[in-house]
Amino acid sequence: MALPKANRLKRRQDFNAVYQRGIRRRSKHLTLFALRQKPVNSSGWLIEDLGQHANPPVAQITTQIGISISQKVSKRAVVRNRIKRRIRAALRPLLPKLSPGLHLVIVVQPQAVQCDYLQFLRELEQLLIDAEVFNGHS
Repeated sequence: MALPKANRLKRRQDFNAVYQRGIRRRSKHLTLFALRQKPVNSSGWLIEDLGQHANPPVAQITTQIGISISQKVSKRAVVRNRIKRRIRAALRPLLPKLSPGLHLVIVVQPQAVQCDYLQFLRELEQLLIDAEVFNGHS
């Protein structure tokens, strides 16, 4: 089962922005890149660009997550897709705890082929704590 559409990071521009301007945290099998997005109103304008007099409603900003896994991890697409499914499954219980307005990219290291769901869950939780992206952190 995939992540909800609102929580998917899909565009190459977004991935590149997270890689270039985001913070990076590493574990043995995963690398997490995180970038906080600026608040945008429902018409797509940055709130800070509108000035003090305009108070349009702010759209609900969701956290978007992308998973990057190269052929260096495995030449077989079946193996790469299985790893992505395990990571998405591990992200589902953590999603409600995440601060809104983040772009996250998870890069899978070649050693991750042997990992199971619980190991991905533990590593993701630790990476998210280290990056301070859970609710309550700024």
